[in-house]
Amino acid sequence: MKIKFSLMVFILFFSAACTPPPVKLLNGYEIKPLAFLPKAKLEGVILRDADLHGAVLSEANLKNSMLADSDLSNANLTGADLSGADLSGADLSGADLFTANLEGANLKGANMRGANLRGANLRGALMSDADITNGNLTGADLYGAVLTGALMPDGKIHR
Repeated sequence: MKIKFSLMVFILFFSAACTPPPVKLLNGYEIKPLAFLPKAKLEGVILRDADLHGAVLSEANLKNSMLADSDLSNANLTGADLSGADLSGADLSGADLFTANLEGANLKGANMRGANLRGANLRGALMSDADITNGNLTGADLYGAVLTGALMPDGKIHR
């Protein structure tokens, strides 16, 4: 009897520990780490605190979306439209944002360490207190961007 009970407890514990995190469906798309969502149509979605690390969102439409405090580390956002999106406090470390449209986006306090922002449109973006250490801003359009307190690629704080 003691062995049966111990075995049942082990099975319950093991199955609970091995249960994958729930997958969130949004507009028919699976929202999860390492998701493969190129050209996804997610305009205006609310994904606050979402875990999308390593996701492929190249050329996705995330215009005016709420992605505050989300984990987009090492995500592929090449050519994505994030204009007007709220990415405040988001983790974009190591993300590829090559030619992404971030016009008017809120990136306040975002972690963009090592992010590739080459050729990105950051016109009018709010980037105060963002950490862009070791990021690549080559050819990025920063016209009208607010960079107060941002930690720039060279490690200096923008004043």
